[in-house]
Amino acid sequence: MRYLISVSYDGAKLYGFERQPRKKTVQGELERVLTKINKTTVFVKGAGRTDRGVHAYDQKVHFDLNINITCDGLKRAMNSMLDPSVYVNNVKVVNDEFHARFDVKKKVYRYDINLGEYNPIIDSYIYNYNRPLNISAMKKASKYLLGIHSYEAFTSGERENYNSIIYKIVFTKKKDILSIKFEGKAFYRYMVRNLVGALMQVGEAKQPPEYIKELIDKKKNNKKYVTVPANGLYLMKVDY
Repeated sequence: MRYLISVSYDGAKLYGFERQPRKKTVQGELERVLTKINKTTVFVKGAGRTDRGVHAYDQKVHFDLNINITCDGLKRAMNSMLDPSVYVNNVKVVNDEFHARFDVKKKVYRYDINLGEYNPIIDSYIYNYNRPLNISAMKKASKYLLGIHSYEAFTSGERENYNSIIYKIVFTKKKDILSIKFEGKAFYRYMVRNLVGALMQVGEAKQPPEYIKELIDKKKNNKKYVTVPANGLYLMKVDY
């Protein structure tokens, strides 16, 4: 039987999603626990691979089991054995053709930046930038990212296709914390962190808002923006 689970995790305490030898990862933890429950080896497939330091509230993962267990029973069993940095939010049964990665319709990511004084307590969970940004200019620049584009200039590494759709970008500021939320069809390696890095070039007044359009049109990082740290990034939601 095929199951789909929603998983939250603290990326500061893990070496990313993908399994690694002798390293604690999300995939490794899930497979370790499920193999014990199933009494035979279980492999899991995630909606995507988050890097070391990236957090998640709603990562989605599917896997197959050959035992008879209820969804509530499976959730309780998994959470009783998982490392405290990983938690199963819910479990449901899906059809055997379902795939956590290939069936995704939308993902939502959030990136948090501390514009105020340095705070060591939250350093693993936010980008301690600690300087002001021109948020109005960043909002204007972000409009060039919306719609269907090739995001090659914002993707690290090579792939066959860089096309995707960004449906919405929302800026929210509460006290000194700036949060930027991205809703899109697909986000590639380092893409959200690169998008934020490029937008911050505008917010720092190093580039005009039109700089973002230039990056999209030229399909390369010709002004060398910086990839922002992983610790400010959260996978908020995966929709099917």
